[in-house]
Amino acid sequence: MPFPALDAADPLHLEALLTDEERAVRDTVRQYLDDKVEPHIADWFESGELPNLPELAREFGKLGLLGMHLEGYGCAGMSARAYGVACRELEATDSGLRSFVSVQGSLAMFAIHRFGSEEQKQEWLPRMAAGEAIGCFGLTEPDHGSDPSSMTTRARRDGGGTSRSSGAESGGDWILDGRKMWITNGSVAAVAVVWARTEDGVRGFVVPTDTPGFSAPLIKHKMSLRASVTSELVLDGVRLPASAQLPAARGVGAPLTCLNEARYGIVWGVTGAARSAWRAAREYALQREQFGKPIAAFQLTQQKLVDMALELHKATLTALHLSALKDSDAGVHPAQISFGKLNNVREAIDICRTARTILGANGISLEYPVIRHANNLESVLTYEGTTEMHTLALGQALTGHAAFR
Repeated sequence: MPFPALDAADPLHLEALLTDEERAVRDTVRQYLDDKVEPHIADWFESGELPNLPELAREFGKLGLLGMHLEGYGCAGMSARAYGVACRELEATDSGLRSFVSVQGSLAMFAIHRFGSEEQKQEWLPRMAAGEAIGCFGLTEPDHGSDPSSMTTRARRDGGGTSRSSGAESGGDWILDGRKMWITNGSVAAVAVVWARTEDGVRGFVVPTDTPGFSAPLIKHKMSLRASVTSELVLDGVRLPASAQLPAARGVGAPLTCLNEARYGIVWGVTGAARSAWRAAREYALQREQFGKPIAAFQLTQQKLVDMALELHKATLTALHLSALKDSDAGVHPAQISFGKLNNVREAIDICRTARTILGANGISLEYPVIRHANNLESVLTYEGTTEMHTLALGQALTGHAAFR
């Protein structure tokens, strides 16, 4: 009996594990990106801008990408695996695109969907799902990243009337003061989900960005995630009605739950960046000749390509398994998400760096996607939990001893 055909681009035939619906998501997203984004993404990265983000947001809304794993309110309500596949295709083009979708759907929209009032859900989620309103998520501060429980942004009660809303809940308005840093979408957002310390602990607030006292200066001079809007959030006496508080969010566990959603998208997304770099390296090695033959014919190059393929496919298998857990009745444990984030980002960045060596000097050129993915993954390596924090989270899960402090 003859052996089955081997696809060099998918040697384990992992794509065969996807359902027809998931393959349709893959192909639809891939086709849109190939037609509308790929021809421009290197220029956007080089210029350090995402010039058509509002239009892109509406297009992503039409594709059902925004909050696609959420139910109701105009959201697609698709499986975790379908969402993961979409994240992979987005990040295969650029991490900035996946970051936009992650922040919109898995942070800002998820926070409102999970912890918000019905009024907040009705007001924001349909517009956000359609891409008509962009959201951001304000947790990280200039001096508090890995330890959000030490945040200094404060929200205090003020009994002097209500703002922007009649019929606000009893207890007076909220006044927010503080700063948030490294906030994706901040400068273009219509709404910010902001986390602040109150007398009763950490609480979340839905903040329309046209509220007086709110500003979002753009962060410039980045060498990573350049095709992405990154901002600081400044809250200077921002007055909100009592109804702006997310009623079901209690303590720092609420924003960490949102971060877990975003980390799941990263587990899938980075396999797209790694796949793009690996395929670029393989194609280059087959075409580039030295010493009278393609460099793909040399043992050292083959070893690099094989090692890259092994790690890429192990990372994809990890993503597939976590998606099965997430879609199951039992669900997925945060430590399992840490496992995927820690492993997949670490291997993806190593794949990109190895691909760079195969391309030689051409590896630093934006004519190829490799250096762009490598630079982007330097950010992905540390956001939504650094390597150190995920290592400690896993260490605690495996030993029962917390080593954070």
